[in-house]
Amino acid sequence: LSLDAAGPYFFGAEGWKLAPEHFAERHGLIVIVALGESIVAIGAGVETAVTIGVIAAAIVGVGIAATQWWIYFDLSQIASARRLASIEDTRERNELARDSYSYIHFLLVAGIVLVALGMKKTIGDVGEPLKVVPAFALAGGAALYLLGLVAFRWRHIRNLAHRRAIAGGLCLAFFPAALELPALVSATVIFLIMTVMVILDTRAYGERRYQLRHGLMAAPGERTAEQATTGPAG
Repeated sequence: LSLDAAGPYFFGAEGWKLAPEHFAERHGLIVIVALGESIVAIGAGVETAVTIGVIAAAIVGVGIAATQWWIYFDLSQIASARRLASIEDTRERNELARDSYSYIHFLLVAGIVLVALGMKKTIGDVGEPLKVVPAFALAGGAALYLLGLVAFRWRHIRNLAHRRAIAGGLCLAFFPAALELPALVSATVIFLIMTVMVILDTRAYGERRYQLRHGLMAAPGERTAEQATTGPAG
């Protein structure tokens, strides 16, 4: 698997014939599938009677999945796909697709899967602290997902998504506490961290968010037709 995945990095990406919009859309669907499976895992974790605590944990788990969806699909996926499609140079476009989608998306999917594991164990016993592996899966998985998105943005436009980096650091720093607090409390804290980050992101983008989503302005790093003929984007 490592040799297969690393091949395009060591032997070049010049020979690919890439359809940028289709390529980005396919990877977006992979993220959707992973999120869907994470919600299935929440239901699979119910091994006892359905109590108020179990219902609350299920709501929190779906809420975490919703924030993961929002963080990726609200702007990141749109802006990144447009940036990829705007690149005229075949080698540059293929290398960006390789790094951002074929490689960095591994981090996003792994983060979703780990959070799902943590939530499955949370549902299993909401009142007890999580053991080391599920506690790290919950906190570390959320951190991995957010930091993967930081890497995703950095590779596209060399800009640090500082709110996501801070939120990822907070999730990871919460890991020791997750070993002591009831599982439901730990999951709720992760949900709140991600929700606050979504709110701050949405408020910070303001009118630009509407314009980007409706194609009324260029995405960060996106090249216009004029830029494509005159030189690299600033």
